[in-house]
Amino acid sequence: MPASFSPSYLAGDPRASAFLPPAFLDPAARARRTREAAARGAAPGLVDAVLAYDASLPPSDARRANLDALARPGTACVVTGQQAGLFLGPLYTVYKAAAAVVAARALEREAGVRVVPVFWLQSEDHDLAEIDHCHVPQRGGEPVTLRLAHEGATPRASVKHARLGPEIGDLVAHLGDALAGLPHAGEVIALVRASYREGASIVDAFGGLIAAIFAADGLVVVDPREAAVARLAAPTIRRSLVEARAIDAALAARGLALRAAGFAEQVRLRPGAALAFVHEGGPEGPRFRPEIAPGGFRLGDGAAHVGLEAICARLDRDPLSFSTSALLRPIVEDALLPTAAYLGGPGELAYYAEVAPLYPLFGLAPPLVAPRARFRVVDDRARSRLAAIGLTTADLERPRDELLARLAPPEAHERPAALLADLLGPTMPRLDAFEAEAARIDPNLARRARRTRDAIRRAASRLADRYGRDLAARDLVAAGRVDRLRAALAPGGVPQERFYSWPFYAAERGVRAFTDAILAAIVPFDPTVRELP
Repeated sequence: MPASFSPSYLAGDPRASAFLPPAFLDPAARARRTREAAARGAAPGLVDAVLAYDASLPPSDARRANLDALARPGTACVVTGQQAGLFLGPLYTVYKAAAAVVAARALEREAGVRVVPVFWLQSEDHDLAEIDHCHVPQRGGEPVTLRLAHEGATPRASVKHARLGPEIGDLVAHLGDALAGLPHAGEVIALVRASYREGASIVDAFGGLIAAIFAADGLVVVDPREAAVARLAAPTIRRSLVEARAIDAALAARGLALRAAGFAEQVRLRPGAALAFVHEGGPEGPRFRPEIAPGGFRLGDGAAHVGLEAICARLDRDPLSFSTSALLRPIVEDALLPTAAYLGGPGELAYYAEVAPLYPLFGLAPPLVAPRARFRVVDDRARSRLAAIGLTTADLERPRDELLARLAPPEAHERPAALLADLLGPTMPRLDAFEAEAARIDPNLARRARRTRDAIRRAASRLADRYGRDLAARDLVAAGRVDRLRAALAPGGVPQERFYSWPFYAAERGVRAFTDAILAAIVPFDPTVRELP
């Protein structure tokens, strides 16, 4: 079975390093790449385009200073990004932004050049079901799930164009109810309400909230679905269309090489398709992947043929009628920004293993590709409960049955073993003897005897295992402790940072206090999962 690329990459596996050198681990390489990015600078006009969007965000002197620096030659940046989840979506969104801030400071010290943190909004994505919800933990109870209604949204349209309806006021009120009793709930709700307003874009609400949280840290927010940014991205998208066949061949070859090395491809390729999307009916319409055809492309469900010159002319007239796929997005980012390093999660790191061979086709040097920060928020009460039952926070992501078996009294292990011995003890020798006799009569009969013996052994083992699990689960005290801890630190076996959302923790500790705790706990470029007290 193919392996995931990211764990091998972060472990320094030579097989992975052949596809994506882990230069982020080398301070000298980091400094060199940062100076190279700073020498290139931002694309002309980019900062003016970002300033136009920045005017809609909560004001920040630090962010404006970083934009001023980005406008000058000799400035590099650290980039991260995320889908625009409801109320910031999973916790790791905030960890990504904080990691970009800390990494920018570290590279600035190492390279001796100005480095700015940038958050690239993934506003071109179209899957509202991935971003329409958030989960809020509850002390001693089941988490509350909040969800946006979007039945009237245009299928396959960029989420930038999905607007918050009148129900957003009730949803913010429900969030307030879920946070009731926490010391800083009022502060969080005020901040959320300032961004999540009826009529606002889902993406703009997300962008406003992340900008407000990191206002003091100067996090620059870029939205590629802003018209001015889309115009600057158009030459890169044009090149992706002109070079579509070469790109298709390069990605196919890279996919074969990854599979041959034992890795799964993170993005399943569509052979014969361009990396850009075309939006039918204009920027707010559904997006379609152009299929490469003689002299041009086939577009949409009707498979209409459009010549290369015609599709490029459309791109010139209306850049917002085009958007990027997951594998083209990094290229566009790095064509516009002087990216020294990109910080991402496991899936994003694997994107770069696929997209790396495209950089020469676009005349670009790839950035350092480094892991985002990873945390578990563990309070003193949870820590003491874990110590009392001899588990770690990492253990809680293991299957529940496995944890209960570890905590079970000795008889929960001894009695299933005794049962298995009782069931198989008299039976297995008889089947072994019969198999020997059957072999003298007919080889086919011997094979049937062997299969019967193996089937009986498997069935008896499953029965004994189930017996052991039921004995372990009968200890309701241990089961209750495990369930409460898993609900807080690994709900359903999922890492806390991938399930729960930011509002609860900010309401518990204070917006700035929680942000400062994250920033202080980050070790730049370190993939280790750390505990956040």
